[in-house]
Amino acid sequence: MKSWGLDPKMKTSLKISKIMRLILKIFPRTFLIRLSVLVKPILSLVFKGSKFIDPINGKGYSRFLPYGYNKLRNNALCPGTFSLERHRSLWLYLNQNSKIETHSLKVLHIAPELVFYKKFKKFTSWNYITTDLNSPLADVKADICNLPFEKESFDLILCNHVLEHILDDFKAMKEIHRVLKYGGKAILQVPIETNREKSYEDPKITSAKERSKKFGQYDHVRIYGMDFFDRLIKVGFRTEKIDLTSTMKNEEIIKYGLIKGELIPVAWK
Repeated sequence: MKSWGLDPKMKTSLKISKIMRLILKIFPRTFLIRLSVLVKPILSLVFKGSKFIDPINGKGYSRFLPYGYNKLRNNALCPGTFSLERHRSLWLYLNQNSKIETHSLKVLHIAPELVFYKKFKKFTSWNYITTDLNSPLADVKADICNLPFEKESFDLILCNHVLEHILDDFKAMKEIHRVLKYGGKAILQVPIETNREKSYEDPKITSAKERSKKFGQYDHVRIYGMDFFDRLIKVGFRTEKIDLTSTMKNEEIIKYGLIKGELIPVAWK
């Protein structure tokens, strides 16, 4: 007899999705960072496998978990590193031509992610500095719109999914441009709707509920369109639009848990 119910794998995915959505709604990000240190080793064992690979640690997993505040994305969160699609994409880009840890660089990491923090700290060729207003991973507590560094201080600046949270993103971009060395590179990942020409923002929208409805997340203040690159050019950067998936096989995109067509914005001074 044919069953019209959900298969066990689908039921498990739905349960995980509900749990992830609840966790993201209840707990602040700073608490989740601390909690992840305890939880990751357990999840690594539970989801050990070979279907998916996180290029950041090179290990295999039976599944990547769903993640997202409003709309959950399937196969987004690696249970062993807590990397998301953008982190895995960035890691692949950084190591595209040679191992990034062999380069002698002074690096500023704004709002550092735990998936990279311990790894980057071990790079002996790097002078690695982290900054954020609230993160427990920040070496320097600072506002991105008022960075306490001398001009032309850094060879590489990493700023991943931060600018969509900043009301005055032009001021933040100017600060990043100021502290970047001439010839230096800033990787400024943000969620970009590639089919949207002009970014959508409204400073009158201030409630978490309304921001979630309009911008896709309770603490976002805009949706970026392709004019994001024009904003970077306006403050003095030269820009590149990097799409790693354009040169990858579909099986690779799935195995690494990437988003097809997702852009990595790279800015040069």
